[in-house]
Amino acid sequence: MRINLEILESAYVYHHREIEELNTKELVPNMMTRRRLTRAAKIAIYLADKVSFLNGRIIYGSSFGELSATANILNSINSKESISPTHFQNSVYNTAVSYLSMLSNNKNEILTISSGDNTSLNILKSGAIKALDGDTLLLLAIETLNIDKIEEVNSCIDALECGVALKVRFTEKEAIINYDNIKNLDNTPKSLSHMLNIAKNIHMDKPNIIEVIL
Repeated sequence: MRINLEILESAYVYHHREIEELNTKELVPNMMTRRRLTRAAKIAIYLADKVSFLNGRIIYGSSFGELSATANILNSINSKESISPTHFQNSVYNTAVSYLSMLSNNKNEILTISSGDNTSLNILKSGAIKALDGDTLLLLAIETLNIDKIEEVNSCIDALECGVALKVRFTEKEAIINYDNIKNLDNTPKSLSHMLNIAKNIHMDKPNIIEVIL
């Protein structure tokens, strides 16, 4: 089965260590709320703003999830210390988009996907099926790997923080963007490769249509 999606808007951001320009203070004025946000949540809020997405269904994916919160929990267990309630709350995979939805009062469906290196590919496939309902969706993939001593286990990923967003809808128009020849751009996480390649090949002067093969 083949489903075509029109990319209405796209945005991406990545950094070898920590993304600096996320405009979090402007996007989340409440200081107490802002302090509870994970790095992935801040990136999600930033990207959603970049593609002008406020309300609707979201397909979100991450291969590694909330790695910082999980590492903090494991460190607490290893040190026989009490686990922080905030770290526990922030350790689930849908943390980032949950904060995003609460801040925008978005009560629509959220689907969270984790499929290793195929995460963003499966976001596209799930998004294509969901888009058949006729509404506009946000496809979002984020990795935040910048934790203490990450260099001891990481030898292939240079961009430790990375995120990409695609605002899409179903279309019957002919596809013009091909994502078969996927490259690992600037040694970013492979889990984001499919969506990141699409975002980097957006045409500014014509419709951006991709064919998703299920």
